[in-house]
Amino acid sequence: MRKLFLLFPVFIITAHSATAQLKVAIAAGGQQSSVSEKNNLPGWDSLKNNYSARTAAHFGFIADLPFSRNSNFSFRPGVFYYNKGRKYAQQFDTLTSQIISKKTTQYINYIDVPMNFIFKKGNKIKFVFGAGPYLSFFFNGKETSKTILQGGIFQSTENNDPPVGDKPGGYKVLNYGVNGLIGVESGRVFLTADYSRGLNDFYQAVNYTGSFKHQVIGATIGIFLGKPVELEEKVKDRDKDGIPDDKDGCPNEAGAAVTNGCPDKDGDGIADKDDKCPDVAGTAKNNGCPILDRDNDGVNDAEDKCPDIPGLKKYNGCPIPDTDKDGINDEDDKCPEVPGYGRYDGCPIPDSDGDGINDEEDKCPDVKGTKEKNGCPAEEIKKEIIEKINFAARRIQFRFTKADLLPESFKVLDEVIQILKDNPGFSLSIEGHTSNSGGLAANMKLSQARADNVKEYLQSKGIEESRLAAKGFGPTQPLNSGKTEAEKSQNRRVELKLSN
Repeated sequence: MRKLFLLFPVFIITAHSATAQLKVAIAAGGQQSSVSEKNNLPGWDSLKNNYSARTAAHFGFIADLPFSRNSNFSFRPGVFYYNKGRKYAQQFDTLTSQIISKKTTQYINYIDVPMNFIFKKGNKIKFVFGAGPYLSFFFNGKETSKTILQGGIFQSTENNDPPVGDKPGGYKVLNYGVNGLIGVESGRVFLTADYSRGLNDFYQAVNYTGSFKHQVIGATIGIFLGKPVELEEKVKDRDKDGIPDDKDGCPNEAGAAVTNGCPDKDGDGIADKDDKCPDVAGTAKNNGCPILDRDNDGVNDAEDKCPDIPGLKKYNGCPIPDTDKDGINDEDDKCPEVPGYGRYDGCPIPDSDGDGINDEEDKCPDVKGTKEKNGCPAEEIKKEIIEKINFAARRIQFRFTKADLLPESFKVLDEVIQILKDNPGFSLSIEGHTSNSGGLAANMKLSQARADNVKEYLQSKGIEESRLAAKGFGPTQPLNSGKTEAEKSQNRRVELKLSN
């Protein structure tokens, strides 16, 4: 153990030779050590409850090596003397057994080498979080057994030199696992809560097969010794230009300090990687190019996409574009991507009612119509047909709070189907409405589903989909205030609207 502790400073320096500062601390603490055992012994589920943790201690050294002077991250290796193991105690039924009680200990001591990566956050008081692997070297151990029999007989054994190696009753020389910690650090003092778990079996049982892994929960307090040691960092300069790589903008190409270590072929003080004219000296304002402006539009040729035609800077030296080629430039064109006319500010002739007939040819520009009627609607739908449709709409019924049509609704909808078949020029708009009960989103979804189900039924009976439209309005178009149940019932409805 003494040799390992003496080798600790060498281990620290070689592990992190490029760090900015090194701090070394002495640390100690206590822990509860237990063994996670799995085996195929009969009755193990009840037998394992007789095992308990060993309360013990640990002490040693750690080092703290930041990744850089101002980094929140550091590497924290250490060397510790650790007590591990477990205890066993069992009371027996003296009516069936000659044994009154039995107690055993399995104490093993190790030299642990944790290698944690640490994150610190805070100013005067820093919160510390860390985790990493560890190596554990067998140091010594002690096994004891005490049995009390009826009649005052006492049996005791003690083994202060347990065997090591891969054999029954032997302990592995090398163990490994993972550990983590969380705590606080203030000035030279730190306090952490620690947890570690072995990943390999440290022991081989004598009379049965099983797995045995260490598990430790504890706390550590430590004090950093003296002032941090400054470790000289080796300066790297791959391109040998006298500028360290961490300050060199081009660490693989020799350059000058004025260009941050990057080459500058034309010597204009602008690095070639940033110089748009690397072979001709220019100005920084002109991105390394000389100032040329053949068309005298105020945009130098290096940036001018139309260097021989006067233009504007906002268009990279080109004239105002006419994207749709309609003779109206984009700045004056309200429809710059669609050819149009000057009288419509560059837009096509409008179709206000969306009936496919432009307003200049539409005699009814604000009402949808047909080409045969010069944009005006066809002959008015007869009043008695509208009344039949409205009467049918009032009799459409659904399952309560559902979108399913009730059977009595099919006969009503069959009457609507017949009207549509008798008048093939008619189209039908199906509108679903709900009361204000419940959430808006649910009501919008329900009203749309009801309108869609009516539409699907009409389609199933031979009405073309192109003649039908379905829309759910939820509670947004009530017939009344919806305060009473009667008013809410009126607002739950489907409206059918004919058009030609």
